[in-house]
Amino acid sequence: MAKKNVEISVEEKLRALYDLQIIDSRLDDIRNTRGELPIEVEDLEIEIEGLEKRADKFQAEIKEQNDEINNKKEVINHATSLIEKYKGQQDNVRNNKEFEALGKEIEFQELEIQLADKRISEFEIKISHKNETFEELNTKISELKNHLKFKKEELENLVAETQKEEDFLLEKSKEFSKNIDERLLASYQRIRNSSTTGLAVVGLERGAPKGSFFTVPPQKQMEIAQRKKIIIDEHSGKILVDDEMVNEENEKMKDIIKF
Repeated sequence: MAKKNVEISVEEKLRALYDLQIIDSRLDDIRNTRGELPIEVEDLEIEIEGLEKRADKFQAEIKEQNDEINNKKEVINHATSLIEKYKGQQDNVRNNKEFEALGKEIEFQELEIQLADKRISEFEIKISHKNETFEELNTKISELKNHLKFKKEELENLVAETQKEEDFLLEKSKEFSKNIDERLLASYQRIRNSSTTGLAVVGLERGAPKGSFFTVPPQKQMEIAQRKKIIIDEHSGKILVDDEMVNEENEKMKDIIKF
């Protein structure tokens, strides 16, 4: 036999919503105690990652330029060997033409050596500058990593203090959410996400929704107290409940989420 869906009253829906709001607000309070720490940790990790990529790039460029210096040194060694060879050959030439030809080869190799020496000097200057920047980056990375370690420990300590309660409340939030139909729960989450305070269901304080300066007309206050329909505040967009329900549910939830 098919199981019948149990229809719950508007009042029960409002109570379920307000109970869920109490749980979620307590979760917000716990997370707010951590302040900007989670964002600071994330920002530090991103900054370190960016600096490490820059450092890797500098290291690769330094290696590339050292390779170029080694290539130029090989050019110099080869040119030096050729010069010695050509000078030896000049001692055994048969005529001035051969002597001059070898002299031009020697001049060419000397120019190659000069050019290679010049390029080596240029590379060494670039390497020197890059090494300075590379060391500065590594120093900065080391400082940031120490700072990150400190911030992570600070965050872990804060989380550890409240983790048990947070896990308990998360389970309660899931549990209470199951008692609310999907459409109403989606509306609650949407209102809550768009609220800077995380409040989606609020009571009235001196005739105005909590956190609002706009007073609700007496007729609408009566409708809220009757609990016959879900009423949304036209100014704040929040779901409204009466003071009596707020007091009753706050008292009831003290025992449920007591930690």
